[in-house]
Amino acid sequence: MADPGDSSPGANCLEKLKSYVRTQKGVILAAEISISLIILICYAASLYGGYSAVAICEMIFAMVFFGIFMMELDKQIQVVNWVWSDLFRAGIGAVLYLITSLICVIGGAGDGARIAGGVFGLIAGLLFAYDTYTIFMQIKSTRQHTAASTADDRV
Repeated sequence: MADPGDSSPGANCLEKLKSYVRTQKGVILAAEISISLIILICYAASLYGGYSAVAICEMIFAMVFFGIFMMELDKQIQVVNWVWSDLFRAGIGAVLYLITSLICVIGGAGDGARIAGGVFGLIAGLLFAYDTYTIFMQIKSTRQHTAASTADDRV
């Protein structure tokens, strides 16, 4: 008989998922995944499906970072600087979404799905830009704290 106090790995993962989605970063990443899926559906339904590559790539990257941060693998795998990697992911995602969305909205006459994907892409671009801003502020605050501690050590 199993001890009722023991938790299965699946339940542990579900608890980590529930607790991570309640954090600010978890909400942002979940929103990025969701809006990328919506954009992917819109672009897939349009006459020009080539714009879906941006949505696919950004959705997969957001899922990977969501999984890494949720399972706290960023603390175990020290080889990669995860904060800077996440900053570049979000910054590049914001730029790519804004560029492709403007192209789709401007040149999408007669293709409603392409225009809808472009509008959702503009929203996603703003969401990714907000994510970039929050990551940048996190980096800036940690740099100020480390700079203050090293200045105290020298005196």
